Amino acid sequence: MQLAWAAGIVFGAYVVRGMSGFGAGLVATPLLAFLLPMSTVVPVTGLIVFVLFVFLTIRDRHEVLWDEFKRLLLPTLVGVAGGLALFTLLDNRLLTKLLGGFLVTYSAYMLITQWVGMQQLKLSPRWAWPLGFLGSFIDTLFGGGGGTLVVIYMHARGAGKAGFRATVAVLWFVEMMARIGGYTLAGYYTESTLTLVAVMLPFMLLGTWVGERLTARISPEMFNRILAVMLSLSGVSLLLK
Repeated sequence: MQLAWAAGIVFGAYVVRGMSGFGAGLVATPLLAFLLPMSTVVPVTGLIVFVLFVFLTIRDRHEVLWDEFKRLLLPTLVGVAGGLALFTLLDNRLLTKLLGGFLVTYSAYMLITQWVGMQQLKLSPRWAWPLGFLGSFIDTLFGGGGGTLVVIYMHARGAGKAGFRATVAVLWFVEMMARIGGYTLAGYYTESTLTLVAVMLPFMLLGTWVGERLTARISPEMFNRILAVMLSLSGVSLLLK
């Protein structure tokens, strides 16, 4: 029953990710934490999504916005290093709540800009450093959540749907290589952990396939609305975590 529950969580999380381009960690990590310790959940979800990013990087590399990728790469790697250093040391409840409140507020702003006609927020390239660093730092600590800051950056930079999805996939592929290396050195990948990852991989692939088929029928305007709702749900999830 526990394996069936875990498989259902992974499938649902990757349907969400296939539709929105992000959010698998935020959906899967809190629910899997009811079954497994966080010291297992975070490395497992990280390795599962890394396998997905290998495929996405190969498939979508021609859609990547390389200028944005280069701006985000170094702060992302620095954030991973900081997160790994603190992974086993900090009580992160306050940071989680603050991020959750910010995401709920920003998602409300995104919806207002579409429904009321307000001007969409624009960010300059200098925001790549703080948002890239915080995004990977939080991802490394929680197994998800921080990537939404990169999503906000890319959205505020005016990235189109294809460029957005490809760029964040390649960026997170590099981030996951660094995170997995750190988790491996810390001894989190045991035989039982790797077996669990292998069992969950088919459900990840199936969920991603279903999600991407659904999003292919969505207009850019609807995509932005779904993105806003996903940010809101991510924020609420962190507030309740």
